[in-house]
Order: sequence, then structure tokens, then C-alpha cells
Amino acid sequence: MTDILGRGECGSHVTLLFSIDDGSEDLVQQGSLGSGLCLEAGSEVVARGWEGDGALSIRFLGRGGEAGLYEEVVSTLSEFVPEVNEFDWEITVKLKVPVGQGFGMSASGAISATMAMQRAMGMPYEESLRRSHLVAHIVDRKQSSGLGDVSALSAGGVELRLSPGSPYNGHLLESGPGEAVGWSNGMEVLLAWGEGSGSHTSTYIDDPDWKVSISSAGNEQLSILSEGEWNNGKWPELIESAIRFSQMSGLSDEPGRSSVLDSARSAISRCGMDGLVVPLLCMLGESVVVVPCSLKNIDLELNGLLSSIEEEGLSGCITRVNASS
Repeated sequence: MTDILGRGECGSHVTLLFSIDDGSEDLVQQGSLGSGLCLEAGSEVVARGWEGDGALSIRFLGRGGEAGLYEEVVSTLSEFVPEVNEFDWEITVKLKVPVGQGFGMSASGAISATMAMQRAMGMPYEESLRRSHLVAHIVDRKQSSGLGDVSALSAGGVELRLSPGSPYNGHLLESGPGEAVGWSNGMEVLLAWGEGSGSHTSTYIDDPDWKVSISSAGNEQLSILSEGEWNNGKWPELIESAIRFSQMSGLSDEPGRSSVLDSARSAISRCGMDGLVVPLLCMLGESVVVVPCSLKNIDLELNGLLSSIEEEGLSGCITRVNASS
């Protein structure tokens, strides 16, 4: 039997504000409400399979990742598609931004890997895409590595999560409990992060005190953002709500985050870009996304700012908000 080959790719996601809704025992129903940005820079996975009994090898090109995530992806996918276990698999993963920094890379990598394996087996694109989101959501919840990234990625663009849970579910992979909407104008943004990795997401979403402070702050801001139609007219409110959320929740007070935020502000000032761009914390990493203060300024040149960010000792990259569905 000849080898089979498939490819999957998915962007990243940064959460700007959220509230936690994980009370259900059903992982498909768990998730978050919130808002954030879906970005082009994400993950790419190539899956190669040959006749076997489900053995798996994983390798990372460039940035390292978490092998356990992809092992869980294969295990979860096999519950829906048992034929997965009729092959041995080699999965090659390329991550364009780091894990553990609030960029939704667990969800992104899981979607890409699930997509690659299904496409290798010749499964239809739309069916594969929907099942990839369902599997990735379940894996994120199993590992407490994310809440609403998958739902957000299904909407794309500048997203608002309206109800928690997986965007797809059931035998026919119809709409699941998770609902999100998005809009996009393809604007460039800059991601910046520090040397270390932030605390694991579970440090916050599984801690009772953090859950209360995060959800209280998130719900207050979501009540503002949910009024009226979700479109680019909401951009000023989203920036303001993201800043308020980070302060009210107490997340911006943590030393790692405040240090990255201060460094980004210094870099912006040195470039003379105060009032043109603003750094917003990416939840729950020690990182920021630098965005235009006004959508009239979406064509700003960011290469000079990236150099200034790097002079502050941060790493960074320029990417774009991806298309909304």
C-alpha cells in the first residue's frame, strides 16, 4: 500500500477578554464567552500515513511544541474515525508563533493536525474541517489548555463569542452549542512576547478565585460589547473593554505581563507612535498584540516598531487579522 499524505493549516487566536463557562460535565458544552482577534500566523501540519496499527511519531520544524497534545488529538480523532488506527502516522508540525503565550496554539495545532490526517484518508473537506474543530475543542478541554479558541477560530476575524462550547457537534457535525461572530478588514498587527512562557492556562481557569475575578470582569465588559450589531464600529469599544478587563480581573498586575506591557509601551513611544497604536494583553500569556487605535490607521508601517520591540528584549512578529467566515 502506498503512503497517504495530507495537510492542514490554521491561524492563531488572541483572547482580549473573556468569562469562563465550564460548569457542564460535557466537554462539548464547556467554553467561554469573550472577544479577541483571529490571526493569519498559526500552525501547519503535514500527516503521512501507511498501513499499520496506529503508531505515531511527531516532529517539530523550528519552534518546539507539546507532543502530548498531538497524541491526544490522534486518540480523540480515532473515537470518531476508527480507521485512523489502521495506519501508522508521522506528523510534522510547523508553528509560526510560540506555544504558551496566549496565541491559541493548542487549538490551532489540534485543528491543523486533525485536518491533515482526515485529508490524508481522503475525507471530504467540509466534513474534515467541522470534525477538526470538534476534536480540537474536546482536546483543549481535556487538557485545560483552552476554552473558546476553537469557537473563535471558526468565526475568524475580530470575533465575539456569544455562547460557550464547540462550534460543531453530533453525528452530522451540525452546529454545536458554541456560537461566535466575526468581522475583518485584514489589518496588520504586531505580536510581542517575553523570554519565558506564561503560566499554563489551567493555572487560571481551574482556580476558583481567578475564575470569579476573570468572569466578573469579563461579563461586565461583554454586556457593553454585546449591545447592537457586531461590526467594525465596535473597534474603539473593544480596545477600551480589553484594557478594562485586564485591569479589573487583576491579570495585568502580574509581574510578567506588566513587564511586557511596559516594554511595548516604551518601544511605541520611542517610535513616536503614541496615539496611533496601543498594546493589548493576550490572555493568558505574557504577551501583547499591538493594534491601531483607529481603523483609519490600518496601513501603518510596523517594521520600525518591530525593531524597537526587539531592542526592548522582546520577540515579535507582524501578522494580519484573518478573514471572517
